[in-house]
Amino acid sequence: MIDIDAVRLNFSPESLMLLNAILAIVMFSIALDLRSSDFRALLTAPKALLTGMVSQFLVLPAVTYLMLVATNPRPSIALGLILVAACPGGNISNFITHRAGGNAALSVSMTGVATLGAILLTPVNVAFWGNLYAPTRALLRQTELDPVSIAITVFFMLILPLVLGILVNSYRPAWAIRIRKPMQALSMAIFIGFIVLALAANWSFFLSHVTAVAGLVVLHNGLALSGGYLMATVMRLSDFDRRAITIETGIQNSGLGLVLIFAFFGGLGGMAVAAAFWGIWHAISGLAIAGVWSRSEARR
Repeated sequence: MIDIDAVRLNFSPESLMLLNAILAIVMFSIALDLRSSDFRALLTAPKALLTGMVSQFLVLPAVTYLMLVATNPRPSIALGLILVAACPGGNISNFITHRAGGNAALSVSMTGVATLGAILLTPVNVAFWGNLYAPTRALLRQTELDPVSIAITVFFMLILPLVLGILVNSYRPAWAIRIRKPMQALSMAIFIGFIVLALAANWSFFLSHVTAVAGLVVLHNGLALSGGYLMATVMRLSDFDRRAITIETGIQNSGLGLVLIFAFFGGLGGMAVAAAFWGIWHAISGLAIAGVWSRSEARR
């Protein structure tokens, strides 16, 4: 069997550009639910949002580090998990929060704010935790991680479409209402279709090496969901808000993670397989939790 780090997934530069474009379209469709006034409103009652940001960008990376110290996985897989933990909330988190009966408005706002914060916090978290964990330190030095390049990538993939979506919703609300649902459904269908096709093209690699990452990803995702839930509980937030923060922390933008892996880490096999399996598993776990929570109404 080929060593996992020798694996180079069938993922061409053209595929990378297509994934960039798809993620930008998904973010634009999410932003059509936002207005600048939504962010101003959060300033008057910021507790839930701040709790979510702390859970997303501080608690999850720290828990990831502790998990890696305890499990000592292959360095490339460890760095892949660190990178996923450093990404903002995933594109399907808003849909899953709505299905779970959580605060969808808080979820969308968290996605927006986390996306804005990712331009700084994602490269900082990768650099800090990747260098703190000794086995991944050498990998980071070999790749010469450039925070400015990562910030530029995040800007064009996530920030620019986010701002454009907010502007459309703020200044052309009638148009935004007409295209919002079709755009969100179409963008999500395209995103899922791309993932399915990419997975099919790499199925043999995936089957050969998924056992090396499956247990770690399931554990990591469980810790992410638990961390979000506990953080919201400690801060005494309502069940309505707690569901949103739990899902936002446990649903990571693994698509962004894959883009960064191919753009800055040469598509390193261990990192890529870990991020790819994350993209599959967090949807399964999120929908399962939503199915359980949807049976009871959240207390507000």
